[in-house]
Amino acid sequence: MKETVFYSILTLSSIGVIAAVILYAIAKKFRTEEDPRIDEIQGLLPGANCGACGFPGCRQFAEAFVKAETSEALRCPACGDEVMQKIAALLGKDVVARDPMIAVVRCAGSFENRPRMSVYDSTRECAIASYLYSGDTGCAYGCLGLGDCVRSCRFDAISIDKTTGLPVVSEEKCTACGACVIACPRHILELRKKGKKRMRVFVSCVNEDKGAVARRVCSVACIGCGLCVKECPFDAITLKNNLAYIDFEKCKLCRKCVAVCPTHAIHEVNFPPRKEPAPKKDAGEKKGVA
Repeated sequence: MKETVFYSILTLSSIGVIAAVILYAIAKKFRTEEDPRIDEIQGLLPGANCGACGFPGCRQFAEAFVKAETSEALRCPACGDEVMQKIAALLGKDVVARDPMIAVVRCAGSFENRPRMSVYDSTRECAIASYLYSGDTGCAYGCLGLGDCVRSCRFDAISIDKTTGLPVVSEEKCTACGACVIACPRHILELRKKGKKRMRVFVSCVNEDKGAVARRVCSVACIGCGLCVKECPFDAITLKNNLAYIDFEKCKLCRKCVAVCPTHAIHEVNFPPRKEPAPKKDAGEKKGVA
């Protein structure tokens, strides 16, 4: 009995040693050297693995950057230009500077502006709610307020304002990775240029219903009147499907469109207060008559 146990242990040990030697030989023969710069680049990346660069994670992006001949088609949206320049310098490549972007919320349908007509009592996910019904208001385009965008953000840059029911994007934390844009089933989130001194002008509405219908369900909806299109001196505004859209590449931030919008659907962000026009003098004051 003792001899059987001894030989069994000896046999298994021998098989283990032989297998280990074979595996070691195979590993040594087929071993591939990894470029150490991959680790350096990965260390410069945010590590969020958000997938906004088109790769599953930061590691895969770093590998692709090292192997690519040019960096033209490679960019980490979550990194600023400073980080991208460091990565490019590490590999002796050039990176074209791009204007910083930020996610904006193109819906102003707050509790006050867009009255609720029903109560949603099911899974708290926008994707599911959007699939099941048009929403708890009369607007089938607006924000559902269930926070898919919040959960998708790896940088804690979005929150739901409890007083309005709408998402709020943090200027300081948003990296423009685009995860929230993908997560929103209503497509109310959009990446736009941060703008000079963080000033932006955009139409905060995605409702494509005709004017009367859109205004009935939301007091600040775009009604497709076209006044902003006529007012814009830079041809930056187009009107399609009863909805105005401002091209941030063409917009010069003159804000003329904001002044003529009858429903205040066009938002101006981070601008200094408008100067109040000086009171007009009557004819008597102009002539010096008391």
